[in-house]
Amino acid sequence: MRFDIMTLFPEFVDYILSESIIGRARKSGAIEVNAVNIRDYSEDKNRRVDDTPYGGGMGMLMAAPPVYNCYEAVKNMAPDMKTRVIYMSPKGKVFTQKEAERLSNDYERLIILCGHYEGIDQRVLDEIVDEEISIGDYVLTGGEVPACIVVDSVARTVDGVLSSSECFEIESLSDGLLEYPQYTRPYEFHGVKVPDVLISGNHAKIKEWRRAEALKLTEERRPDLLHK
Repeated sequence: MRFDIMTLFPEFVDYILSESIIGRARKSGAIEVNAVNIRDYSEDKNRRVDDTPYGGGMGMLMAAPPVYNCYEAVKNMAPDMKTRVIYMSPKGKVFTQKEAERLSNDYERLIILCGHYEGIDQRVLDEIVDEEISIGDYVLTGGEVPACIVVDSVARTVDGVLSSSECFEIESLSDGLLEYPQYTRPYEFHGVKVPDVLISGNHAKIKEWRRAEALKLTEERRPDLLHK
């Protein structure tokens, strides 16, 4: 799967997405990540990409032309791939694990647009964006961190990124519940022992215990998930 990220800070995005599992997946070729600098497509001699908003107000707004020029260039880098264009925005639909799986299953390529300043001229958003995604009900200084979160989450569901699909299928939220508690050696730590069922060797009982613990945790911490 391919991810193209349109941003004012490509080095920042590339740094985050070059470490750990995602970094290894890029090296192996399981995914491709391409961070593109919107400033490179500005027609201003000083590479300016922003201007004051019509109607007044605080801050600056990213202008339509450099964003559109960047999009046209990026789109043509892999024109034959099934693509979805996403704008990271607090006004978008809140991102979930189910959304990550949908994007991974339905598309070969995501083009992710990162806003900055006070946002982006609505006209170019209306023309090029397929959907807006939010990572939560709060505002950040730009879309770079949210874009990295989306790439990380979607990439984990791509074949070859994790050692097995089971690695993400049994994690928190994958089945609508929070994940059960997990333990490793030593058997006893600070006077607390590993639950006996986990060392019983009875896989049916272990599965039953994990399901019960997942339900218990979800009821305590995220009852809204149970209602869904």
